[in-house]
Amino acid sequence: MITRDINLAKRALDNNEIIAIPTETVYGLAANAYSEKAVEKIFALKERPFYNPLIVHIKSADFLDNVARDIPDVAQTLANEFWPGPLTLVLKKQSSIPDLVTAGKDTVAIRVPNHPVSLSLLEQLEFPLAAPSANPFGSISPTTASHVYGYFADDLDVILEGGECEKGLESTIIGFENNQPIVYRLGSLSIEDIERKIGKVRSKTHDDTAPSAPGMLSRHYAPATKSYLTDDVEKLISVHPNKKIGLLLFQNEIKNSAVTHQEILSKSGDLTEAAKKLYAAMHQLDKLNLDLIIAEKFPDVGLGKTINDKLERATV
Repeated sequence: MITRDINLAKRALDNNEIIAIPTETVYGLAANAYSEKAVEKIFALKERPFYNPLIVHIKSADFLDNVARDIPDVAQTLANEFWPGPLTLVLKKQSSIPDLVTAGKDTVAIRVPNHPVSLSLLEQLEFPLAAPSANPFGSISPTTASHVYGYFADDLDVILEGGECEKGLESTIIGFENNQPIVYRLGSLSIEDIERKIGKVRSKTHDDTAPSAPGMLSRHYAPATKSYLTDDVEKLISVHPNKKIGLLLFQNEIKNSAVTHQEILSKSGDLTEAAKKLYAAMHQLDKLNLDLIIAEKFPDVGLGKTINDKLERATV
């Protein structure tokens, strides 16, 4: 059920149950990160492969030493600057974190969520939370409690209500190789913002066999409806005659009688607004029994890079 009762959520977690929590990025499926029994339930419910690691959510940067070790100075700089917030750091793990959480790796992905409901819950817990997005593996991420309910109404006793997610895209993930920062996943903290703080970073955002972090698989965030990404929407419409077509557009409506429905993410051309609305628009289009969804490519700057990355993984 959807509820605002944090005490109910705490009791469920204390009993090794899994719940759904709001964050500023997307809603997550949360369980006691120290409990293999609880974490196994996340993998089972999501039907998530065990080689794909989870993110551990902690209450504050002060808790970092409880879950990580050998922390590079640049990682501490990033934590001090961007936590709480949509940044995940991949660091050497403490032995208290089960290998199940980390896909057998000696590193763990960690962040402090910037949402009052989740932070209030974490403050009352004696353990951190393992919390991937609250959706079946590979499906569109949820940005409202009702999205989670649509996926897991029969499976979750507690879905914490936290309103619409402020950012609407997953956290950006930074790992460290030879103490040098590397981007594993594009997210709602732009690379430009990170580089303004620590200088140039390189990227390694795809790995289908042994991903270092969540969100690196080629197929992800996908609607059930067949979907395409293009920089020429009109042309792609023309090669699919007599089809029910939905459009996912940045700023401008397309006048075409062949189009059944279109979602405009930001009429003002604001990439932050577009990012926040992206998954909700994808959910909406996926409910319309369309034959196909056509998404247009976004400007390849700032959060536009992240949106394009999500759309590339969600389309054929």
